[in-house]
Amino acid sequence: MAGLYTRVLRRIGHRRWFAIMIKHAGCKLDRTLYRASRGRLTLAGRAMPTMLVTTRGRRTGRDRTVPVFFVRDGDRLVAACENFGLRTTSSWPANLRAHPYATIQIGSRVARYRARPATDDEYDRNMPRLLADWPAHETYRQRAGVRHVVLFEPVTA
Repeated sequence: MAGLYTRVLRRIGHRRWFAIMIKHAGCKLDRTLYRASRGRLTLAGRAMPTMLVTTRGRRTGRDRTVPVFFVRDGDRLVAACENFGLRTTSSWPANLRAHPYATIQIGSRVARYRARPATDDEYDRNMPRLLADWPAHETYRQRAGVRHVVLFEPVTA
């Protein structure tokens, strides 16, 4: 059973004002908290696994880091993006299409991954778990009309 904080977050996560606030201020704060605490503190708390995904900007070539909810699929990681249900597209999936390698921090561990769109089977297997952790994914998809599900495969040295 999820704690009160998690239940409140999951409930207000569907609200448009919350999505806008998190998109424009919460992500920056979460990224800072995550880095400073080496993954021990996030706005989402412990109930929703969060990772920091660093991509190369497709236009600028500069590193861009965003906090993203994820689930594990074996040694791979799976994340969904609907850009909080906003009409504009999110940068990180587009950046990964242009440059598929990403650096991911989970807790204090940092590793390289190669990203690709999830197959239908991977989508079917993992989306229910992503929705269980963050039900607002479906609200965001309905608003935005699009969902990107990305699978991250570890890059071995």
